[in-house]
Amino acid sequence: MVVLLCFSTTALSRNYSLLRFQQRRSDTECQKLLQQLPSTPQHCLEVRMDFQVPEEMKQAQQFQKEDAVLVIYEMLQQIFGILTRDFSSTGWSETIIEDLLVELQGQMDHLEPIQKEIMQKKNFTMGDMTVPHLKKYYLNLVEYLLSKDYNSCAWAVVRAEMLRNFSFLKSLTGYLRD
Repeated sequence: MVVLLCFSTTALSRNYSLLRFQQRRSDTECQKLLQQLPSTPQHCLEVRMDFQVPEEMKQAQQFQKEDAVLVIYEMLQQIFGILTRDFSSTGWSETIIEDLLVELQGQMDHLEPIQKEIMQKKNFTMGDMTVPHLKKYYLNLVEYLLSKDYNSCAWAVVRAEMLRNFSFLKSLTGYLRD
């Protein structure tokens, strides 16, 4: 049983096509869940700001599959962390947020074995440089929420930014090929 479990984890970590399929399905589900949350009221658009998406994300064609895994994993971790913050002012459904967190955790669970393998082998080119930029970007989002006392407009703006993130994630997922 243990050998089978180890083999299946290793096989999964080597099967980028399966990983790509799982990520695409899950990314789509996360987008659907986010879209079920109330959208941005018109007056909230006035408080939008540039959170400074890392340039590497805008030019993702430079990524190799190993870089994509590192970046996707970091993005999912950061989005998960943001969604565990106080969203009580939003009127959002706790059930939808819980479903979203479960979906995100599932994605991270699928990615973690290969992410660890990549980190051990140091088998990446840009991922290690992009991750600190991503951390800064997500810190900007968190600081924005804090500065606005987690109000509903701030959350609406962050929700819109997360929807944008899932577009980046879908693009990055395309690099997960055997």
